[in-house]
Amino acid sequence: MTEQRKILITGGAGFIGSHVVRLFVKKYPAYRIFNLDKLTYAGNLENLHDIEKSPNYEFIKGDITDAEFINRLFQEKQFDGVIHLAAESHVDRSIVSPMDFIITNIVGTVNLLNAAKMIWLNPNTQITNPKFYQISTDEVFGSLDQGGYFTEKTSYDPRSPYSASKASADHLVRAYGHTYKLPVLVTHCSNNYGPYQFPEKLIPLAINNIRNSKPIPVYSKGENVRDWLYVEDHALAIDLVFHKGNSGDHYNIGGFNEWKNIDLIHLLCNIMDKKLGREAGASAKLITFVTDRPGHDLRYAIDSTRISNELGWKPSLQFEEGLEKTVDWYLSNTEWLEHVTSGAYQHYYDQQYHHR
Repeated sequence: MTEQRKILITGGAGFIGSHVVRLFVKKYPAYRIFNLDKLTYAGNLENLHDIEKSPNYEFIKGDITDAEFINRLFQEKQFDGVIHLAAESHVDRSIVSPMDFIITNIVGTVNLLNAAKMIWLNPNTQITNPKFYQISTDEVFGSLDQGGYFTEKTSYDPRSPYSASKASADHLVRAYGHTYKLPVLVTHCSNNYGPYQFPEKLIPLAINNIRNSKPIPVYSKGENVRDWLYVEDHALAIDLVFHKGNSGDHYNIGGFNEWKNIDLIHLLCNIMDKKLGREAGASAKLITFVTDRPGHDLRYAIDSTRISNELGWKPSLQFEEGLEKTVDWYLSNTEWLEHVTSGAYQHYYDQQYHHR
């Protein structure tokens, strides 16, 4: 029989978090899965409509920057696992208002670490095999030239307020592991894509704009290169690392799918033309080059050899296949997309939870 675990997933109403919550709720019926989310603009409980009534799932609305609340929550629930995804994550927003990123991504992470330390390192607490798992990003490593890949030995070189805040959080997680012997894990992932992604990000923004025949904004000449990882493959990797990774382990998770932004957009335009029955090349006419983002890193690419060799993980989808699945999902879920773009999704919590 599967052991009873109490796992806190922070940011579980967000894009990646909702996929992790769904996977754990469905795969581990004996676990208790707690989803803690503040429900900022990027938190959307409609992402989890299909599992919200599952007997092993509980949603908690709350803010990781509130230390008193977090300490009380850990005391009450006695979590033995934390998968920490809650973060401000949009680079452009971090350039405009960096302090939001400092408070959420750094102070919020320390609050969680302190609360975990308080119960896990208490000799009177009956918790075995606890794990604090920090989900980070490849952006902490800075920018690559045309050659080479980020590995687990790559030095940190964050270039934006967002990546600097995530790098700070990573260092603090490892410091708590080293100083207090808190059992910690860290992974860095490349750019995720797939269902339920908030349409400020490149792929869903482009899909939505093409659908509505609006301009598709592309920074500079679209020469920036990113490695793309299908979100469900990332969730499976997180599951593997949480269950099989040892304290202090560190893995990079990438899709081995490097694409220039402009090539990605052209591929997306071709797929959308076919799906929408438009003349070939119609959507590409919507491409609009805009002023580049300040400090825009040229290239990110991750070497996932270690997680592949040690834990047996590898991405299941090639990018073209994953992108087609993603387009199909957005075109089949236009109500979800319209709720997000109109802001209607922000009333879901009040409608569904307040009367319970």
